[in-house]
Amino acid sequence: MTTLITEPAAQAAPAPATVHDVPPVLPVVGADTLVPLVDGRQVPYANLDVAASAPALQAVADRVSRVLPLYASVHRGAGYLSQVSTALYETARRTVGTFVGARDDDLTIVTRNTTDSLNLLAGCVPADPVTGERGRVLVLDIEHHANLLPWQRVTDATVVTGGPTVSATLAEIEEELRSAAVAGRPYALLALTGASNVTGEALPVADVVAAAHGAGARVVLDGAQLVPHRRFSLAETGVDYVAFSGHKTYAPFGAGALVGRRDWLDAGTPYLAGGGAVRRVRTASTDWHEGPARHEAGSPNVIGAVALAAACDELAALDPRAAARHEDALRRRLVDGLGEIDRVEVVHVWDDAVDPVGVVTFTVSGYDPGLVAAYLSAEHGIGVRDGRFCAHPLLGRLGFDAGAVRASVGLGTAGEEVERLVSAVRSLVDEGPQARYDVVDSLWVVVDDPRPVPEGSGLEGLLATAALGADEAFGCLPDDL
Repeated sequence: MTTLITEPAAQAAPAPATVHDVPPVLPVVGADTLVPLVDGRQVPYANLDVAASAPALQAVADRVSRVLPLYASVHRGAGYLSQVSTALYETARRTVGTFVGARDDDLTIVTRNTTDSLNLLAGCVPADPVTGERGRVLVLDIEHHANLLPWQRVTDATVVTGGPTVSATLAEIEEELRSAAVAGRPYALLALTGASNVTGEALPVADVVAAAHGAGARVVLDGAQLVPHRRFSLAETGVDYVAFSGHKTYAPFGAGALVGRRDWLDAGTPYLAGGGAVRRVRTASTDWHEGPARHEAGSPNVIGAVALAAACDELAALDPRAAARHEDALRRRLVDGLGEIDRVEVVHVWDDAVDPVGVVTFTVSGYDPGLVAAYLSAEHGIGVRDGRFCAHPLLGRLGFDAGAVRASVGLGTAGEEVERLVSAVRSLVDEGPQARYDVVDSLWVVVDDPRPVPEGSGLEGLLATAALGADEAFGCLPDDL
């Protein structure tokens, strides 16, 4: 079993009683933002929803500010600023590929996010060379919908149910791969999360890659939760493709990446039909580019690519041991502190998982997850995620069909924010909420919410997002609501 940190892992220290004095690792934009509470006070916002979208590193925002005056058309502009913008974009591409250990012949394609990347790759999985049928993809039920739905829609996908332990889950994967090969219907691809967006837990990538490659299958890693938290290398792990998002990697300017082996991407159906993806267009036929241009039609997101590259530079410069110690201390305090509170249950996929990233999901008996999230926001200034986290099969198998509450930490998280959450949940259990809450359109809201909207925002009011036994407020509600 191997770690994805390329340097030797640091020895885990004993879990601290509290983490009040643990500072952030890097400065992030908005760390000093004050938010209103229903009792009229203002407190610093505790952003414990980093797994959904991480705040921009200050260095990323600074880089974007310097580059914005240089922004112009890309790739086909003759002007000086167009040449500068093209150089910025292509340099960013190289930086992103280097950050995830791209091999010499790998392609780095700039996308919108992880979902976009995986949908792109799904269209490139080759058909069976003998039968011409759609390529077969093996995926687990632990996946985020982004690493499940594209395979079900475009390829011949099989979903394997994970076991109660890491070793049992590995055995399920190995058996399915072996059985398919023996039957003459081998898998082309195995899709795997690098770290669960529900619990932060993961399977040992080296073992999965060995099993897949031994059966003739490639591996794509959903790196959305892994890449921002751990050093990862395609070359060192043998993973064939990795997808990740800028907005989870401290660069929330609308870019992500798909990095991996060239042959499938060069031969796959162009992701978008349009300018830039073509060599020549005739009225009756089109000659398509190979390489990244094949899948990047239209004007690219230059600023997003620059922001993502800047974040990659900052993360690459960090001492991975220090970052891992910071995250581990905060995560263990969440697990231990929440676990000590009556009626609180911390969610796990496997009891034997090692080196989880900073994601902790829990439930409070007697309270709907949406109400817990609304309470934490309105009465304590804490941002968390509630619902089923676009991982419905996993939450259902674990017995949490009604959803749960997820707290997640990152490089900009201070220990005080974690302590505030633990204290707030304890107060909820001991005293109950102090404000009145009701359900409106399947969402929990504060009755007669007195909190103002930010000045200058152009908003007229707040929009509830804490859902009643649901996932995201839009597009992911349970069938019975």
